[in-house]
Amino acid sequence: MKLNFGVSPIPSFTVASSVLGFFYVKILIKTLEKAGMLKQPWTRQEITVIQTCVSASTGISFSGGYGTYLLGMSEHAAKQTTEAKHDMNYKNPTLGWMIGFLFVTSFSGLFSVVSLRKIMIVDLKLVYPSGTATGHFINSFHALGGAKLAKFFFDFSATIVGVGMMCPHIVNISFLLGGILSCGILRPLIETRKGDWYSADLEPHSLQGLHGYLVFIGISMLLGDGLYNFFKVISRTLAGLFYKILCRNANMQIPIVENSSPVRESLSYDDQHRTKVFLKDQIPIWFAIGGYLALAAVSTAILPHIFHQLKWYYIIVIYIFAPSLAFCDAYGCGFTDWSFSSHYGKLAVFTIGAWAGASHGGILAGLEACGVIMIITSAASDLMQDFKTGYLTLSSPCSMFVSRVIGTAMGCVISPCVFWIFYKASPDLGLPTSEYPVPSATFYYNMAKLGVEGLSALPKGCLKLCFGFFAASILINLTRDALGKKRSWFIPIPMAMAVPFFVGSNIAVDMCAGSLILYVWQKKNKANADAFGPAVATGLICGDGMWTLPKCILALVGVKPPICMMFISRPTYNKLD
Repeated sequence: MKLNFGVSPIPSFTVASSVLGFFYVKILIKTLEKAGMLKQPWTRQEITVIQTCVSASTGISFSGGYGTYLLGMSEHAAKQTTEAKHDMNYKNPTLGWMIGFLFVTSFSGLFSVVSLRKIMIVDLKLVYPSGTATGHFINSFHALGGAKLAKFFFDFSATIVGVGMMCPHIVNISFLLGGILSCGILRPLIETRKGDWYSADLEPHSLQGLHGYLVFIGISMLLGDGLYNFFKVISRTLAGLFYKILCRNANMQIPIVENSSPVRESLSYDDQHRTKVFLKDQIPIWFAIGGYLALAAVSTAILPHIFHQLKWYYIIVIYIFAPSLAFCDAYGCGFTDWSFSSHYGKLAVFTIGAWAGASHGGILAGLEACGVIMIITSAASDLMQDFKTGYLTLSSPCSMFVSRVIGTAMGCVISPCVFWIFYKASPDLGLPTSEYPVPSATFYYNMAKLGVEGLSALPKGCLKLCFGFFAASILINLTRDALGKKRSWFIPIPMAMAVPFFVGSNIAVDMCAGSLILYVWQKKNKANADAFGPAVATGLICGDGMWTLPKCILALVGVKPPICMMFISRPTYNKLD
């Protein structure tokens, strides 16, 4: 929770939570065994279910927006602007409405994509690197010598290199191309228009300046790729159902994607067994759709009483579009291991905020809509990561879904209570003079303030660029599908190209380094690389993941590294002199 109040990116605790869950359970079981109360050995499914519950509970600490949109609604954030003259523009946190808000919204994301687990995991075979690493890690403790192997790999600390080894080569190349496009081409070109397209006096992270161009272009690429694949899956599913009804053949499988699940002979025995176990427990479609509609109805009835600015028809529109955004986020996370929920939330800030208008509480309406979208999309991508872990550990999807629901319910109570302790202990929380200034909260409030102005608030030419890149993403996907799988291996993936627009281009180098390591290894000994490549990548991710916890503890107590290394160009070095 304390990390939410800082300025640096918050690391993922997926791997760390699975490791800690494993050790806590092992200690408990050892204690019970010594007391003579337990004789049965622990299983990988039990560890997977516990990890899922812990991950769901801790995930609320981040998607709950305690350092972003939720605290951005407060009076402290509003006081730092000129718009705090009316209570329509701020809402201070209280424990009651925070818990109610989370309970109403946090479960919708689970129901929005649960019926797509076969498509994502089995048919599309998305990687979900964190879920894959966690699955391999849990399996390693149940294999002969697995614990020693996992301990050996803890010496590494290169998560992104490990992710690069897990992702297909084309994904890593797409990262690199996206970095070149964003930082090597667009950024210099747009900077030449400083003072013309946007004011030269803006702060570096202002959405009305250069940062706004990159963020909204990246969002347009995410939406173009995600929505294209969303409607492709829906259309092929409906076409398959229609063809099945016409043929009256109950044994025919629905053709979701080319060369998907019907081709079983290309799968190894392990993959066939995993697929069989994964599809054994069915979660009915009617259950997912009915659950989502019921939660949407509850949200429509309750949220306007919590947030008076968020009208019931805003909520209906949000829940109509939320499943497609959840699919986009889960689909992109499968390729890149990144959740783009905060960026989809920014999109909600601008659309709902502009719709409501400044005079009708558009600032708060935008922030509230941002929260709903962030929670739904984040839960969707996290659920698919957990399903990937369950697929690898032969765990029951139904058990994992129930565990996710329980963990989410725990997080809806625990995380607001922890935040409330900080909020009451630091009355100046969110102010510049506070121990916890929470600059992201002010950023979100100013973004919402900007959003009520509508499209006119975007920098000059930004909307045209967004439409262009949105269309380009769709065109690239059409080209990939037209050429077929065998001939489209060299065409980049827009979803992966969009990531450097948000996080910078340096990440592409690490991803490509991992891809290069695996490529050289495969050239020298393909069988060896295919067998041990996932284990090495898992070790890299787990090693860095295990360091996350002590690293955060050191940061919280103010310990700084004794030495830092930085690489800069010669012209920059001369300026330092």
